[in-house]
Amino acid sequence: MGNLSHYINPKQILEDKREYRRMMARVDALPEDYRFAYNKIQHYMWKFASGGGLDMVALQADLLELFEEGAAEGKNVYDITGEDVAAFCDELLANASTYTAKWREDLNRDFKKKLGSKAPADGCE
Repeated sequence: MGNLSHYINPKQILEDKREYRRMMARVDALPEDYRFAYNKIQHYMWKFASGGGLDMVALQADLLELFEEGAAEGKNVYDITGEDVAAFCDELLANASTYTAKWREDLNRDFKKKLGSKAPADGCE
């Protein structure tokens, strides 16, 4: 399931918190429209977080960089997200490596390892 020592290492936890605070300070420095968009998208994405949420933090850091670049270039938020912001978010989430996807892969791998590919062609025996 991943490296659990990351979750129980106090020094790493403190560093992760510091990094998150630095990231949120960068969000606060965004223009108002970008800040609004980032916060709404972040809230939407957290609904899909699992485990420690590190997958979402990394994804949100990428989103922040995208927004910082767009703001620096004078682009409108919709130039980045398109008008269907939910579809934009879903696309970001689909391309993210999430814990649930990893758990699915692990489950299927464990079954194939133990049982092989013995499933009947019609799905029933």
